[in-house]
Amino acid sequence: MGKNILVIGGTRYFGKLLVQRLLAAGHQVTIATRGHAPDPFGSRITRIRVDRRNERAMLAAFALVDDYDVVYDQMCYSPIDAAIAVKVFAGKAKRYIVASTIDVYRSLLGQQNTPFAEADLNVLAQPIDTQFAWHDPKLATQSYVAGKVQAEAYLYRDASLPLVTVRIGHVLAGSEDVTGRLAHYVDLARQYGALRYTNAAACSSFLSAQVISDFLVWAGAQDFTGPVNAACDGGLSAFDIYQRVGMVLDQPVRALPVTQAGAPGELSPFDYPAPFMMDMSRAVALGYKFGHSDEWLDDLIRQHDLAFV
Repeated sequence: MGKNILVIGGTRYFGKLLVQRLLAAGHQVTIATRGHAPDPFGSRITRIRVDRRNERAMLAAFALVDDYDVVYDQMCYSPIDAAIAVKVFAGKAKRYIVASTIDVYRSLLGQQNTPFAEADLNVLAQPIDTQFAWHDPKLATQSYVAGKVQAEAYLYRDASLPLVTVRIGHVLAGSEDVTGRLAHYVDLARQYGALRYTNAAACSSFLSAQVISDFLVWAGAQDFTGPVNAACDGGLSAFDIYQRVGMVLDQPVRALPVTQAGAPGELSPFDYPAPFMMDMSRAVALGYKFGHSDEWLDDLIRQHDLAFV
């Protein structure tokens, strides 16, 4: 039986894939968006045009709507956003799924030799900064990690939403990827550039846009709550990614450790001084299997190579 589902942010990146999969599964879908980006869904969905960061606008937009079986919040980037979510949706959502990130573990980097499990981050103990200018666009990049951690901290302390925070590994996508991170490696290889890297063994956790959208649909149909890690098997370091690009493109690539004197250029995306992997045990225990990065990585590299040409 189809559910009444709200997606806050569903017009770009894997949010769009999430909406496509929800529609294919027979659900009634509403998206909440500022309306700046077009979507391909036509009359198949309902749209609420609202600024996610404007509390008064959010309260007005959802004051008279029916309760939702599931709310997917793809746009919760700070404790201020979390507070708005509580004020608007407490008592109106049977399940509230927030797109969080692997980066909530960033402060623990280098402190343990094993992948990070959900319980390794004491989220309830995290401080919340109410004075920071969370909605200043000039500070968006530097505040991203702290904002995600503090958003989780606020929501779990408040405890009024039936909450799931999906701590998503690094998402790689094809030509629709707005981050340019995988394209960086393809472009560097095609330009015969040398990769500067910190630690060839410092693998991190990845998944594709298709994989995370599938998992989010599945999570919406379950009844567990709390944080859950989401990533595929087959961790990769920046060094690994560049070597993989070279293999797929059948092109020799060069890599230089940053300790080498005189190595030029900036470090690449996903370059870490220590392993930055997530433990998938909870998702597996709940009954979900993400698969392996080998299943999709080469195809994504080829897509970016076509875009480069």
